[in-house]
Formats: sequence, C-alpha cells, structure tokens
Amino acid sequence: MRRLPPAASRRTLMRAGALALLLGAASPVPTLALQGPEPAKPGETAAAKARIVIVATGGTIAGAGADASNSATYQAAKVPVDKLIAAVPALSKVAEVRGEQAFQIASESFTNVQLVQLAKQVSKLLKQDDVDGVVITHGTDTVEETAYFLDLVVRSDKPIVMAAAMRPSTSLSADGALNLLDAVTVAASKEARAKGVLLTMNDEIQAGRDATKRVNIKPSAFFSQWGPLGMVVEGKTYFFRAPVKRHGTASEFNIDEIETLPEVAIVYGSGNMSPAAYTSAAQGGAKAIIHAGTGNGSVAGYLVDTLKGIRGQGVHIVRSSRVGDGFVLRNAEQPDDTYDWVVAHDLNPQKAKILAAVALTKPVDAKELQRIFWEY
Repeated sequence: MRRLPPAASRRTLMRAGALALLLGAASPVPTLALQGPEPAKPGETAAAKARIVIVATGGTIAGAGADASNSATYQAAKVPVDKLIAAVPALSKVAEVRGEQAFQIASESFTNVQLVQLAKQVSKLLKQDDVDGVVITHGTDTVEETAYFLDLVVRSDKPIVMAAAMRPSTSLSADGALNLLDAVTVAASKEARAKGVLLTMNDEIQAGRDATKRVNIKPSAFFSQWGPLGMVVEGKTYFFRAPVKRHGTASEFNIDEIETLPEVAIVYGSGNMSPAAYTSAAQGGAKAIIHAGTGNGSVAGYLVDTLKGIRGQGVHIVRSSRVGDGFVLRNAEQPDDTYDWVVAHDLNPQKAKILAAVALTKPVDAKELQRIFWEY
C-alpha cells in the first residue's frame, strides 16, 4: 500500500501541480495531493456527487505575475474560469463542477452594478434543480462586502461559498488552488446548507457576514472577532458553530426585487475632522452616511450640529467604528434616540454600508433601520 507524504508535502505538490498547469509546463508534475475520495469498492454504490457551479469574477485568485517569486506584484483577473478549474484536477472528485465567467476584474473595481448583477446570477443558478451550490471566485479587497451582500439578498439555503487568494496562481506557494478546492468541498457538504454565505481561505470556514480582511500581504488575511465557523482539513469539513443573524431564506430582502442600490457614503473619523466631508457626501446624493468614528463610534463635539443638520435633510446617520473589534453601543457616546441616529452594532464601516444600502431599497425611518441593524 502506497504511503502518502505528510500533509505539508501534499500541499506543496498540489500547488506545484496547479502552477505547472497554468504555465503550460510540458513535464508531468506529481499530483498526490490532488487525489480525491477513494472510489466505491465492489458491491458498493457511489454516492451522487454534488453539482457545483463556480462563478468567476476575477481577483488575485485569477492573477498572474511576471515571475514565480512575485507574490504581491502581479496583474489580477488574468486567468479565466476554465483554466482555474483545470488547474485543480481534484475538483472533479469532490463534485460535478462547471464554470461561468461573470466578470474578469480586480475586486476594488466592483460597483453596485456588479453586486446586483452577480446576486441575480447566483440567485438564478440556485433555483435550478441541477445546482446544489455555488462557489464564487473573487478578489480579496472587497470579498467581504460581496459576501455580506449575497448573505442579505439571495433567498436560498443552498451553500454559497466565496473563494479568494492572497497570491497569484503563478506564484510559488500560491494559495488559490487549495482555497478553491476547499470552497468546492464546503459547497458540496450538506453541513454547509442554511449557514449563509461562507468564505474559505487558509483552511478556515468564515461567515461572510463576520469575516474581514486585516492583513494585505499574507495568506492568513481574514479574521472574524467571533471566530471561524469551522475548518477544512484533508478534504473534510468540520463545523463548530453557526451564524445566528438573519440571512438567506430568513431575510426580508430579495435580489429578485432589487434593481439598483442607493448611494451610501463612509466618512472616516480622526482628530481634527472637517464638516465638509459630511456635507459633500449629502450633497452628492448619499441616502445614508456611515460615520466610521473613533472608539465607540464617537462624534467630535464640533461635528454634532453638522450631522444633526444632515439628518434633518432626510439622510440617515449610522455610527460605526474604525476600531477592528467590539461593537458600538446605542446612546452611549451620543444620544442616538434624541438625534434620530442609528448604530451599526458590530458591523465595520464597509459592512454597515452594505446593510444600509440594502435596507434603503425600501422606505425606512431610523427606528426601522436600527431594527434591521440589530437583526442582520
């Protein structure tokens, strides 16, 4: 019986195989790490494989550098979905996989137009009987926003899993191939149903609502202050907790009823702020302003009258925090009830922006908007 090499060696071999496929290497590359589940034994019936669609949008996972040593200097969104799939042969042993190319862009170029278009595409796919789950390849810069948006508006309990990478596919020790395999493994797992949109990176299964990018140059880039939901280890999924906020079929929002998103602005807090940052956002058509305040979403005394005036014009004021962890307490730093303001609770500014935009696709007052921030 052939003995498999240690896990670390298998990962190295898998990455080498993926790199060679993408570069068109002529010589064969060992693919021990790309072996999928064992075939059914004589007399046993093989379990039907899950049918997973990989929707590609570009990003670093589809990036390419000039040299294999380039892990941070490269062009994103260069490798099409068919080559991404071909680079990971083990995908076919985990699920029946096919690909669709939604976009081919770096994720910092995502706009509300792409968000709505992608959500409609995913929603349509998940309504099909021959689709058991969807994996979305995406750039890391805004994957947390896209994940949360899909979590809010796609009415399905079928798995939606985001896959991303911090290193381009041409890099030594690229992380994209394993992240993609893990994402398909999770999407094919029955345990992933009804858990909202998930993100698989660096062996971890993160909640799309909670995960945020905190490191810009290492594969261990994403964290949640509440911890990951689980892990993928040697091709198996292990869940340890589940999301408790409303999502999927429990959401009151439906992408089938949304065509556009209202403008929401973020103003980053610091010392010596200028009121012009807020007034210009309101004049530019923002329906809500996310105040990314210091500490507990603090608002400087010299800004209070400006924000009260903007709220009087019908623009919602949402107090979030620039601090990575924790949550903003209502009526703690400011009398939110008196000023008719909203607090983002534990959502960071960029996620608060997504929720506010989705909520404001319907007529809501501040009290109703606050209820939405508590529940989602």
